[in-house]
Amino acid sequence: MRKVRVAWARPHAYCRGMKHDQSYHYQVIARAIDMIDAAEAPLSLEDLAAAMQMSPAHFQRVFSQWVGVSPKRYQQYLALGHAKHLLSEHFTTLATADAVGLSGSGRLHDLFLRWEAMSPGDYARGGAGLTIRWGWFESPFGPALAMGTDRGLCGMAFAAETGREAAMTDLTGRWPEAAFVEDPDALRLWVEAAFAGAGEAALHLIGAPFQIKVWEALLTIPSGQVTTYSEIAGAIGHPRAVRAVGTAVGRNPVSWLIPCHRAIRKSGGLGGYHWGLPVKRAMLAWESARAEA
Repeated sequence: MRKVRVAWARPHAYCRGMKHDQSYHYQVIARAIDMIDAAEAPLSLEDLAAAMQMSPAHFQRVFSQWVGVSPKRYQQYLALGHAKHLLSEHFTTLATADAVGLSGSGRLHDLFLRWEAMSPGDYARGGAGLTIRWGWFESPFGPALAMGTDRGLCGMAFAAETGREAAMTDLTGRWPEAAFVEDPDALRLWVEAAFAGAGEAALHLIGAPFQIKVWEALLTIPSGQVTTYSEIAGAIGHPRAVRAVGTAVGRNPVSWLIPCHRAIRKSGGLGGYHWGLPVKRAMLAWESARAEA
């Protein structure tokens, strides 16, 4: 069992604890973020508030409390050139990523991830003998499907672009011999820690050995920063396996906590994202906004 420390932007008091009676506001902000991302031009505060059936002042307050910046500022982080800016200003060399992530900035705190990987033999059996619990949760990026074993979260999917049925089919197809049981309460504390950025979340990595090496490298990239697929290939000792690394990044089963969205191309292009490029853009914008707020 391993424990790593990951830097996250400090959550505001509004979102700390992820109280269940605040779920309405989470749904509102998720819809607002989706609306912002789909727009071809910046949206005014008045238009966004009207769409959410809130007054401009109330919407601005709720959005800023939850995201950490105003809707106007957030839209700046969603600009198409933001990935290139991240690459030039916030590029992480993985050899020093741990030191960067633990810089002691007052804006950062630690989310502890304890994790362990399934053995290659168990992986080859397609999850036979495993009971995987699952449930749907609200997230900053739309509906999130979480799955986990007794050891920790083994899957997290985002259905804003793909739809719920496709997300469920995707994750269950990765471990075809496992038994799946709907039980969101068994996962709730881990999921809440993941999105609040506080507490401890357990991960159970189920993948081939090469994939797990790639996912380990992703875990060292600090929030608000990015790296490239070629940098990851070098960090795991396979500098020529950039394409294979890209495939492994795309097969990451625990999106967000294993931050595959922080891997981009050398050119500054976003590359692909299994759950849709709008979700990847929103994740990078979210982290940048909170890190610099």
